Amino acid sequence: MRVKVSIIVPVYNSEPFLTACVDSLLTQTLSACEFIFINDGSSDGSGTLLDRLQHSDPRIKVIHQSNQGVSMARNAGLSMAEGEYIGFVDSDDTAAPDLFERLYQAATAHHCDVVVSNFISEMREHRVETRYPFPAGIALEREYVAAAVLPYFLKSDDLNTVCTKLYRMEIIEADAIRFPKRVALGEDGLFNMEVFCRARSMVYLDYAGYLYKERAGSATRSIGDKDYFKRAIEVFESDPPEAYKQLMNEADMRSLKAIRLVHTMLSLIHIYFAPSKDMGILRRYRYVRNAIRHTAVRDSLPSYCKAEYASLGGYQRLMVNLLSRRSVSGLYALAWYSRMRNQ
Repeated sequence: MRVKVSIIVPVYNSEPFLTACVDSLLTQTLSACEFIFINDGSSDGSGTLLDRLQHSDPRIKVIHQSNQGVSMARNAGLSMAEGEYIGFVDSDDTAAPDLFERLYQAATAHHCDVVVSNFISEMREHRVETRYPFPAGIALEREYVAAAVLPYFLKSDDLNTVCTKLYRMEIIEADAIRFPKRVALGEDGLFNMEVFCRARSMVYLDYAGYLYKERAGSATRSIGDKDYFKRAIEVFESDPPEAYKQLMNEADMRSLKAIRLVHTMLSLIHIYFAPSKDMGILRRYRYVRNAIRHTAVRDSLPSYCKAEYASLGGYQRLMVNLLSRRSVSGLYALAWYSRMRNQ
C-alpha cells in the first residue's frame, strides 16, 4: 500500500508526553500513514520507548541520532519519508483522529501543494484557537498566495508552525528544501517561506485538529538561557527568500517586518513579566527595558501604529501607548493586571 502521508516527529526528552502523542497518531483515521520518529539524542527513556513502539506497529519508523536540534531532526525525517505528502507533529502535542485524513482529502480534492489548518493552544487551562484570514475550503492559486500569504509570513508569526499543514513531497524535493541549520528560533517560518514561494496552490481549512500544550520548559517558559528578543531582531534584519524581492519592494517588506517585530515585543513583555524560576524579576525588568529601547523597536512603532492601531482594543492600545513612552513600570503593571484578570 502506497504511503499517502509521512508524519515526522522529532523527539528530545519527551518521555512523559510521548505515549499520548503516539496514541493520537496511531488512531488516525487515515490508515496509509507512516510515522517517522527521530530520537534526537534524548537522555531520558524516550529512545527505549520508541524502540518498543516500533515493534508494535509496522507504520512506526525510528531514527536515533546525536542531539542536533529540531531542524536537523526534521531533515533526517524528510530524507527517510516515502509519503506523497508530508506532515509534522511535535512530540509533546497531540492530533485529533481525523486531522491527517482531513488535510489529505483537501489536498487531493483540490490538487494543491499545501493545506493549512488552525490549531488550539492550551495554556494554563485556557484554550485558544488560532485562525487565519484566508478564504476557506477553496483552492487558492499562486496569485493569491503571492498577494496574501507570503506577505503574511513577514507580518506575523502565527502562521509559522509546520505542525498544522500538509506539504506535497514533490514541491519539497524539487528544490531540496530543508529546515535551516543553526537557527535557534523561527526555523518553521523560514521553511514555510521557501515552500510557499514555490507552491502552485493551497487550501485553507477552517478546522482545528492540532492541540499545542504549553508546558514547563517550553519556549514561553524557558527564558533564562534563551535570548528571544535577540532572535526577534535577527528575524527582523534577515532577508526573506529571493522570490520575495520579485513580489514587493524593500519599503513594503520592512513595514511588514516592523509590524511583526512590535507584535513580538508585545508578546515578550507578557512572557518576561510572568513569574519565572529561570530569571529573577530585576533581570527580567532590565531585559524588557533594554528591549523596548532598542532602535529597531522604536523605528518600527510608526509602521505598526499606522497599520494596526485603529483595529486594536482598549487594552492593546494602552500596551502600545506604554511601549511608545518606554514605560517599563507601566507595562509591568498592565501585564500583572492581565494575568490576574485571566486567572
